[in-house]
Amino acid sequence: MRSVPWPTASDGAASISIIIPTYKEAGSIGRLLHHLRLVTGPDADLELLVVDAHSPDDTAAEARQAGARVVLCSRKGRAVQLNFGAAQATGRILYFLHADTYPPAGFTAEIRQAVAQGAGAGCYRLAFDHPSWFLKANAWFTRFGLNVFRFGDQSLFVRQDVFEQAGGYREDMLVFEDQDVARRLKRLAPFRVLPGPIVTSARKYRDNGVWRLQGIYYLITAMYQLGLSQQKMVDVYRRLIRQDKV
Repeated sequence: MRSVPWPTASDGAASISIIIPTYKEAGSIGRLLHHLRLVTGPDADLELLVVDAHSPDDTAAEARQAGARVVLCSRKGRAVQLNFGAAQATGRILYFLHADTYPPAGFTAEIRQAVAQGAGAGCYRLAFDHPSWFLKANAWFTRFGLNVFRFGDQSLFVRQDVFEQAGGYREDMLVFEDQDVARRLKRLAPFRVLPGPIVTSARKYRDNGVWRLQGIYYLITAMYQLGLSQQKMVDVYRRLIRQDKV
């Protein structure tokens, strides 16, 4: 596959669209958006785009009140919503962010600098808002470039043209869509893991138990590596994990 030409230094001031998929995030999406405004400051080249899957709560209204542009996606699913958001976005750099994940101060400058230096895509190292040494140990491995250590909670920045050439997220994937798109992006352009870290909520670990949930994740990862179907992995995910997102 043909490589995408590297950007020039002028791309360091490129516009950024932060794309956040949501479903039933009332009570939390406002806090994230206020955090993003706080750590970015005034930025005329920054777009906050919330892609909501017709949440039955006040997610969309809360996001609008916090200053985001809200678009409604007719289908629920992270890959579907992220692709829909990318199609609506105006930025030259797309930044995909989970609704419970908080980037560090100055992240937009770091992303622009990485792109100006030749990165076509990248992410941050991960940290959890939980004191568990086990979670800290797991997060430590996200500093490495192997795909097995790529998770959606690390966020993803990508040049719009690279994302388009990669074909976006696979909408038939409900799990591991993040590892899949990272693998395809790496074929087109350099992938940079920024030092970060980005902090994500451990609410699912609190609801399910740290050791129990991580064990389930290891099981589903093994299923993915063995090539089992998405449906089998989703069935295990829904049966074993207390959540309402997948």
